[in-house]
Amino acid sequence: MMDVNEFLSITTGIFTIILLIVGIILGIRLIQVINKADRVLDNVEAKVNSLNGVFSIVNKAGDGLEYIGNKVIDTFTSIFSRFLKKKKEEIEDE
Repeated sequence: MMDVNEFLSITTGIFTIILLIVGIILGIRLIQVINKADRVLDNVEAKVNSLNGVFSIVNKAGDGLEYIGNKVIDTFTSIFSRFLKKKKEEIEDE
């Protein structure tokens, strides 16, 4: 009976050591992967920041086109409403 207890404690110790070694190796690999991902994200962030000027120009151009479009629509709306108002007045005069 003593031999079985000694065998189980030795195998438990060996498996614990193996598990600890595997955990350390996986931890080191995980740190390496995280460092690589961090470098990739820094690179992507630098490239996106280099495009901020282009995005601001596109944004300003879009705002300008929106302003012009609103002015054109307002002009057509006022002309159309004047036209309808004149037609309504002519109908009421008759």
